[in-house]
Amino acid sequence: MPRRDLRQLPIQTTPERSRIMGLIRSSNNATTESRLRALMRANRIVGWRRRFRLVGSPDFTFPKQRVVVFVDGCFWHGCPLHGHVPRTNELFWMRKLLANRKRDGRVNRLLRNDGWYVIRLWEHDLVASASHVVARLRRGLRRVVTGPLSQASHLRTLTRRFDDCPFALKKTPTTAGFS
Repeated sequence: MPRRDLRQLPIQTTPERSRIMGLIRSSNNATTESRLRALMRANRIVGWRRRFRLVGSPDFTFPKQRVVVFVDGCFWHGCPLHGHVPRTNELFWMRKLLANRKRDGRVNRLLRNDGWYVIRLWEHDLVASASHVVARLRRGLRRVVTGPLSQASHLRTLTRRFDDCPFALKKTPTTAGFS
């Protein structure tokens, strides 16, 4: 849909406006995500992917370490320091922001149950405490993958560890049943 000046849009009824607003999807939050991307590059944190298809659409995913990173906007996710409820249509915004926080909790739970480590950062942390952000990322990436993993990913992890082990019994004609 081509962009139009909001003043040109006709006044919609509440259900119609809700339907139209529901069609709007964020592709990314360029400012905060580019800040984190620059921070990771400057600190040589590698292995991340963007637009990795997982529940909740994480901003950054480290598939090998099974770590996901969300950069939460202070307004939309209800930051205790900078979040606020607009005075216009206050009840709507209170419900909306509460629903966002509940969804964040549900997404965290689903990802953790599938063996992912979830890191959530506030947008203000990228500027105010960049060293803290880098430390959190490094700590999350160093941790050992534990907890419930899906059967397939668990087998991949075990196979990868077995293949990389220098003492593993390799298939040779002798061990493969040949004499």
